[in-house]
Amino acid sequence: MATREDPGTKTRALHGASVLILLQLVSRAVTFVANQVLLRFLTAQLLGVSTQLEVYYLSVIFFARESLRVAVQRQDSLDFPAGNSKNRLKKNGNQSTQAVVNLGYLAIALGVPLSFLLGYLYLSSVSASTLATAPNLAVSLYIYGLAAITELLSEPAFVVMQNRLQFGTRAAAESIATFLRCVVTLGSAVWGSDRDFGVLPFALGQLSYGAGLLAVYAWHGAGLAKRESFSLFLRPIPDLPPKTSREEKQGSTMFIMSYFYQPAIQLASSMMTQSVVKHILTQGDTFLVSVLSTPTAQGVYALANNYGGLLARLVFQPVEESSRSYFSRILAPSTSTTGTAMITTETHGPADNLEPKSRPEVTLAQEANATLQSLLKSYLLLSLAITTLGPTAASPLLSLVAGPRWADSDAPACLAAYMWYIPLLALNGVAEAFVASVATGAEVHRQSAWMGVFTLVFGAAGFILLRVLEWGAIGLVVANGINMACRIVWCGVFIRRHFAQKGVGFELLGVLPSAGSMLAGAVASQLVKQIVASGAQGNAKAALIELVKLTAVAVPFVVAVAFFERKFIFATYQAIRGRGKSIS
Repeated sequence: MATREDPGTKTRALHGASVLILLQLVSRAVTFVANQVLLRFLTAQLLGVSTQLEVYYLSVIFFARESLRVAVQRQDSLDFPAGNSKNRLKKNGNQSTQAVVNLGYLAIALGVPLSFLLGYLYLSSVSASTLATAPNLAVSLYIYGLAAITELLSEPAFVVMQNRLQFGTRAAAESIATFLRCVVTLGSAVWGSDRDFGVLPFALGQLSYGAGLLAVYAWHGAGLAKRESFSLFLRPIPDLPPKTSREEKQGSTMFIMSYFYQPAIQLASSMMTQSVVKHILTQGDTFLVSVLSTPTAQGVYALANNYGGLLARLVFQPVEESSRSYFSRILAPSTSTTGTAMITTETHGPADNLEPKSRPEVTLAQEANATLQSLLKSYLLLSLAITTLGPTAASPLLSLVAGPRWADSDAPACLAAYMWYIPLLALNGVAEAFVASVATGAEVHRQSAWMGVFTLVFGAAGFILLRVLEWGAIGLVVANGINMACRIVWCGVFIRRHFAQKGVGFELLGVLPSAGSMLAGAVASQLVKQIVASGAQGNAKAALIELVKLTAVAVPFVVAVAFFERKFIFATYQAIRGRGKSIS
């Protein structure tokens, strides 16, 4: 198998991750400030209902576009089969771009019926008491469905920008959309504070988010389409040379109805089952808590999830997306492995030179191995700080930012437990990104089967912890942790086997922090428990004092970890700076 890599791919992936992380920092900071104001107008029950509506919205978006996005990302990392097929799209770069645009319309076609189907299922499952105590719930659901369709309308332009690694356009789109969502949500909540709007402000904010994305992507996409003479509308792929006699005998065709590239659809279809299972597992906590607990408990968990998952949304998600793109480009299986062919998109302007240069497969595997180990170790070092300081900081931090209504609930204890869940969330994200980048069709189906088993484990753990032991939202955090641990173990076995097949060893123990760092974490953890009081709930001044005490311990702890990990930090810095040193 000939594996290819563009020498600038890693640099662009790192740059893209940096842009997305910066975007997330700014947009989440604005969102965070707006949410603190919103919390003053919300009860735990309304927050729980708004979380359910968000899951409905995310489900429509995820099922409609996730597998298609993965197929588009992997399309230019695979070769065409032998014969004239290879030249059919390379003959004209505009045709290949149009083929990518057409794939985006499949997400719209899937999203419209999904919004109606899932909306009907949700309304059918809502209890009469919830409908009575949550004003404008049905109207809000309809608006969320419209918001999902609006966001999906931007998909044809998005996939082109993503395929060209145009992270700047994505940064602009998400920044503007996030700002609009914050302004509309907060403005409508404040304006309707004496009118009992219920969850309607969240629905209006989400609709403005989708409209913002559509406007920016349509603007930039139209400009690119005009310069390169392709269309953002659905168009047939013209002037295809006739098929070879061999293809005629096999009955093969490159496109379905001259619009949709068949191998990409085949790959997306093979990953659809995995996407469904993955989404159920990702949002399974909300499904489970809605069945096994009260709306108030749902609100408590939603608050802990929003605060605890902030780091995952700020850092882990953009790194996961960029690493998936990076690993796909240098390690994705060839057609001899997957049995499918993908489009090789020709690029223009700043995204030129995406055609990889041939390099030995073992060299690429070693580079990917080093990069993956570096990511995992970086995550574990960050996780060490979170688990050392986070559980103790949860109570005073929540008192300061959320106010006495939430500080006097079960939210502080739930948030403290969530701090131990974040490391599992981080490791699973990057591990599954690697698997999605390199897995063959058979391996994807095998992973889907195992994820189904883990779903059963998750459900059983949730039932025991929520119904039998009555741990409430904390039990849900523990159940999610068990599920994530199972998924991480599976991915670890897959990763080791994958690199072993390429003659490269993957040392799991090599990603662990040094003994000195773990000792520093143990000492700092015990120290903050002794000096930081847990009774600061509802008192902002007392909470601030306790956080200052915690900072006094955190600073020397971070310095100690930096000292013990100085070789790794220096090697990572050199790699990011492009000096060519490997990371171990």
